[in-house]
Amino acid sequence: MSSELFHSQVMPIRPKLYRFAYRLLNNEQDAQDITQDAMLKVWHQQERMAELQNLEAWCMRIVRNLALDRLKSKKYRNTEMLDKAGGHAAHQQNPHLAAEQQDVMNRVHRIINTLPEKYRTIIQLRDVDGFSYQEIADILELTMNEVKTNLHRARKAVREQLQNIQVYGLQ
Repeated sequence: MSSELFHSQVMPIRPKLYRFAYRLLNNEQDAQDITQDAMLKVWHQQERMAELQNLEAWCMRIVRNLALDRLKSKKYRNTEMLDKAGGHAAHQQNPHLAAEQQDVMNRVHRIINTLPEKYRTIIQLRDVDGFSYQEIADILELTMNEVKTNLHRARKAVREQLQNIQVYGLQ
């Protein structure tokens, strides 16, 4: 792979790789490190790129594996939630509405962070990053049916927990 090919095919997906690593690790510095490590790994394994059907899915899988290794090695735990929704709340005219929306987003993120890792990852890939079911299946090395089933279960769990909080006041 030439430098030009690397820059034209791999570098454009770097922001997605970073967001995915950040969502898994919930730490900016670790996400940057993992993204850089993934880019180096892709560069060193460039001979495999010719046989790949989906370069982006392969890169995402590398990021996922590196992030999971980091989580295991550091006995890493998600203690803070990812919450960038507040950045655009300041642009709204009604501060009460903005505060209410921010509160709901905080609850949703808190609920998502309590889900098993597989569910959190699938929700991130589908609902945040916008990957197709097939791309998620390639990234996570699952069947399409497993992706759909796990996504359905994850969304259902979030919906039920959010309903319990909003309707019944249960935490």
